[in-house]
Amino acid sequence: MKQKVAFVFAAVLLPASFLGIPTIAEERVCHSSAAVIFQEVDVDENLANCLAFAEDGDAKAQSDLGTMYSFGAGVVQDYAAAVKWFTAAAEQGDAAAQFSLGYMYYKGTGVVQDYAAAVKWYVAAAEQGDAAAQLSLGYMYYKGTGVVQDYAVAIKWFTATAEQGNAAAQNSLGHMYNDGMGVVQDYAVAVKWFTTAAEQGLADAQVSLGLMYYNGRGVVQDYAAAVKWYTAAAEQGYDIGQFNLGYMYDKGEGVVQDYAAAVKWYTAAAEQGFANAEFNLGYMYYKGTGVVQDYAVAIKWYTAAAEQGFANAEFNLGYMYAKGEGVVQDYAAAVKWYTAAAEQGHGYAQFNLGLMYDKGEGVVQDYAAAVKWYTAAAEQDNFGAQFNLGLMYYKGEGVVQDYAAAVKWYTAAAEQGYAGAQNNLGNMYEKGMGVAENLLIAHMWYNIAASLGNEKGMENRDLVAGKLTQALIAEAQGFARDCIASAYKNCRK
Repeated sequence: MKQKVAFVFAAVLLPASFLGIPTIAEERVCHSSAAVIFQEVDVDENLANCLAFAEDGDAKAQSDLGTMYSFGAGVVQDYAAAVKWFTAAAEQGDAAAQFSLGYMYYKGTGVVQDYAAAVKWYVAAAEQGDAAAQLSLGYMYYKGTGVVQDYAVAIKWFTATAEQGNAAAQNSLGHMYNDGMGVVQDYAVAVKWFTTAAEQGLADAQVSLGLMYYNGRGVVQDYAAAVKWYTAAAEQGYDIGQFNLGYMYDKGEGVVQDYAAAVKWYTAAAEQGFANAEFNLGYMYYKGTGVVQDYAVAIKWYTAAAEQGFANAEFNLGYMYAKGEGVVQDYAAAVKWYTAAAEQGHGYAQFNLGLMYDKGEGVVQDYAAAVKWYTAAAEQDNFGAQFNLGLMYYKGEGVVQDYAAAVKWYTAAAEQGYAGAQNNLGNMYEKGMGVAENLLIAHMWYNIAASLGNEKGMENRDLVAGKLTQALIAEAQGFARDCIASAYKNCRK
């Protein structure tokens, strides 16, 4: 028989991997949710591993598991489960989980919406330097959401994340320094932060920086630099950048004037529903500037802007309906759009609406309503409304007849150089209606009206001259010269 040979092994501790035996770490690896989303791992195996680690109290696994449930990455989307795991990790001090939990409370996803709880968790993460939490916390203080509004605290958190290179925070800081919110207004510092954000490609910051160069705030005024930054934003499809760039081409500021380029950029912004661009584009088609004149297309863009409540578009649309330009003439539609603009305080719309009520066009004739709208426009120095309002008081239409009020409004229009009002005011002084009779002042106003080509004023001047001596006529003529030379600021009364 062969002798059995015994081998004695020394007790040597070898790593399990050396023998080909899987280690615990190799058996249970919890990969990030990103790896799951991009299908870089076995989904079922990874979920089992993450659950095992999370249940053992591993904060990172809990946070990753929360993210997986939040996005439905490798699991059925379950916001309540996401909140559960984010909470577990957040309570262990995991900054990413604290931020995510704060966001869940902010949105009311998987929990009852609770801004105060959102602030609590954002603070916990922000104090660990989490940039996203700092940014979000800045917004909460800026808006007063879940906390008492405090611009200074918003500045603190925006600064913390801006200094980490966050473009959104840099842009927010730029706006706060520009507006003097939470800090002393400082255009130079605003430019600094807008620049850092703009250089990272943030379109809103690029537009804001363009505006700073356009207005010369915090920098030397430079239209070319404004164009540069507007272009950067416009080429990203940012509607305000597109509109502002269109405006620069329209006016020839910082670039050679190019109406076709203006139309191009106005169109780009208008097609995104930007009301200012819709209005300007409508005006380009109305005038035939940079495009073939087309009233129907002007109507299209004015309507788009008007339906967003853009007062100038409402007025222009009303005007086109009143005149039948690009549409069938429709006084009722004109009244509709004039009213919309007038109620927003648009002076020309108020005047035109007064005319519609005065004449009974598109509405039942209503002198009281005419007086209402003439008054609104007259108080905004619309000389046509002032003149018409003077007529209403003179005739007692829509108001109790009041010659003094007529004189008031004729004077307001006359001092803006409106010849019809000057003639009528002269008549009031000649006849002593609403004012003491004064033939010299009557002659003055008739003479001024005549100088502007008003035939009635010329006729009335000559009639009054027949009642005056040559010396008084010369004096009255001197009054007229002084009145005109002072731009109607030093007219005899």
